[in-house]
Amino acid sequence: MKGIKKSLTEEYLYLDFSHQIEGCMFPLHTSVTLFLLSYCDCKIFKVCLVPTEKGADISLKNVVPQDVEVQIISRQELPPIVQNCCLPAVVEKPDNFCRAGLAVVLRHIIQKSYEADPSKKEILELLGFKKTCLKACAEVSQWTRLCELTIPLAIENFLRESSDQHPTIPAEILQLERKLSEPVRVHNDDKLRRQKLKQQKAAGVGPSLAKEKTKSKVPREETSEELDSSSESLELKVAFSKLTVQEEPATTNREPSHIRKAKASDLPPLEHVFAEGLYFTLADIVLLPCIHHFLVIICKKLSEKLIEFPLLAAWYQRIQEVPRVKTAASQCGIQFLHLPELLATSNEQDSNLHEVPGVEEQSDASFIGGPRPTMTKLMEKGIEVMFSPHPCPTWTLDWNSLPAAVSPKEGKMSSDRALRKQQQLNNLVYVVTNQAKPGDRIVDFCSGGGHVGIVLAHMLPSCQVTLIENKELSLIRAKKRSDELGLSNIWFIQANMEYFTGMFNIGVALHACGVATDMVIEHCIKTRASFVTCPCCYGFIQNTSKFNFPKSEQFKKTLSYKEHMILCRFADQTAVQLPPQRRLVDA
Repeated sequence: MKGIKKSLTEEYLYLDFSHQIEGCMFPLHTSVTLFLLSYCDCKIFKVCLVPTEKGADISLKNVVPQDVEVQIISRQELPPIVQNCCLPAVVEKPDNFCRAGLAVVLRHIIQKSYEADPSKKEILELLGFKKTCLKACAEVSQWTRLCELTIPLAIENFLRESSDQHPTIPAEILQLERKLSEPVRVHNDDKLRRQKLKQQKAAGVGPSLAKEKTKSKVPREETSEELDSSSESLELKVAFSKLTVQEEPATTNREPSHIRKAKASDLPPLEHVFAEGLYFTLADIVLLPCIHHFLVIICKKLSEKLIEFPLLAAWYQRIQEVPRVKTAASQCGIQFLHLPELLATSNEQDSNLHEVPGVEEQSDASFIGGPRPTMTKLMEKGIEVMFSPHPCPTWTLDWNSLPAAVSPKEGKMSSDRALRKQQQLNNLVYVVTNQAKPGDRIVDFCSGGGHVGIVLAHMLPSCQVTLIENKELSLIRAKKRSDELGLSNIWFIQANMEYFTGMFNIGVALHACGVATDMVIEHCIKTRASFVTCPCCYGFIQNTSKFNFPKSEQFKKTLSYKEHMILCRFADQTAVQLPPQRRLVDA
């Protein structure tokens, strides 16, 4: 067929399968992945279902698209690299490059579908503005975490509890409803809001005409000109013009002066059309199977609760208008519900919901400020900085005798930065090579372009080295260098850290930014592995869903959260970055 390219590499997609409940395949990550395959009409992956338990009832009728060939395999038959990861996972032959985790796998399916047929531009649009939809890892992005982890898990628990007469509404659903009520921010935000203001003025929605407007409402179905002037039509028009790969609505004439001169604070907010804002994205694909099965139970057992979710219900109805969604859904056993039209209300949201628990800085009456008072406070409690001498300050790798692909200079960086990277590698490689034993498994967390992992794999051929990195391009660059060296003891895993479940002996991290270093250390401690880390970007450290700071018991007794943040930000600066008078501050 014209325009369709053949995939150069054979790729296998591995999905968990536990059971079905009323046409829903568990886990929901698998349902979501199959729905995306159907929506993209993607047939370039060999799909393997992996039962989570022996003897599981494997009935695939009405839940797997008919044109998707599925093979059932046991967990023992998974490639070794996949056995170290949570599913879903995609593996390229020859089984040394793996992508794991829902968001990473879905983004890869979209990319490969578009590469196979570049005429499907609407498929690529699922990745959103600058192709960043669900790209940020769940450990640091509240939105990715909500879509990828907490909502699917919450809905699974809700469905399990649905045998009860009154299952509890998941807090995550309330959070999503509130999210849909927030003003939309897009890259051309100001321009669209001014267009909306112009439409409102033309339709007589302005303050002076508000009463007149309520007396004579325009019927729902009117001429296109009248529809275009309604207060809600701009968002819908922009959203659906994108779906048909048309240009966004634009004004041919210059805006009137009262529109151009309107203050930003006076412009009307943009309202949600889809989950992330105006445009249909991967986030909507992820949420649809989850929300559908939630609404099925609501309509059956808690119909009086439906009125609490007017925005979610409106989103559910609207998403059915997206081309190919109904077809893809029916192929995956999703039969859309017909919901009554609900009026959006300003009901109070659950007061127990917070975006990130524990992030807010609490007021501290005793806080003085600055690094010097904070350091003095630590010293008064007997906490002082201790420095240990370098175990072997003169040790260095003979970089000139090593193959060129081992050097950081091959990792697309300047010569000055490559020299500094070599000095850093000298330190880490010395410690690791003195710790490692033949047969050890070494994991390079947040590996980037593989500067640490490639050196270790080359220096320690009897050890298995695994590179884990969330950024695809960095990992592809590392694999290219590894292939040039002919390394056979190295794996590449594109995944968030928490999707790696394998056992290992030594964990390494060079410049894992901010909280990532803490995550590496925690992962190593849980696995009872040694760790060698060199942190950076202390200024990015903050409370997250997984960590609260300060972490050490001594610091908790001495420093407030705010004082700890002051130290982190100060430690993130070097003397050369400070004015001369501040370089003498002893931190």
